[in-house]
Amino acid sequence: MTHQGYSQQTVSIEHVTIRSSHAFDRVRTSLEGLLPRIDDGIFTLLRYGEAERALRELEAAAPLLIFGFRDHGALVAVAGLRRRALLYDIGNPLTASRMTRHQISAGLYAPIRVLLREDSEAGVAFEYDRPASVFGQFRDEAVDLVAQQLDRDLQAALEKAAS
Repeated sequence: MTHQGYSQQTVSIEHVTIRSSHAFDRVRTSLEGLLPRIDDGIFTLLRYGEAERALRELEAAAPLLIFGFRDHGALVAVAGLRRRALLYDIGNPLTASRMTRHQISAGLYAPIRVLLREDSEAGVAFEYDRPASVFGQFRDEAVDLVAQQLDRDLQAALEKAAS
């Protein structure tokens, strides 16, 4: 039984795979060299009401930052498998705020999740859901413009890391 306030919709998502001929460790090192880790001090500034200072720091930051990552390859060890797969959270708080100020639900998808994986059949690849398609579900021109730039920035960074 569903609640009266419950609703759902079907969303079409474009999934992207960027393959690399290089070894997993080389691609990982390249990605982590291209995209800096986010300075958690930004969130401290915001927590203490220093929005203007946080804004200045975010405007000076790289367009894409690594918020963190999880080792999904280690998770499959419980099934007796050995895989190399890292799930990165990549984005920029300023970019996210440019979307969520129009559609707060866009925060569900920011930062973007990017999987770097290695398998015996396909080698090494990045996989992610294309931001313009994910954020397109909100049907908001202001969100779409930001998501399209995010598409370009993310694709360029991942292609560079893969090459």
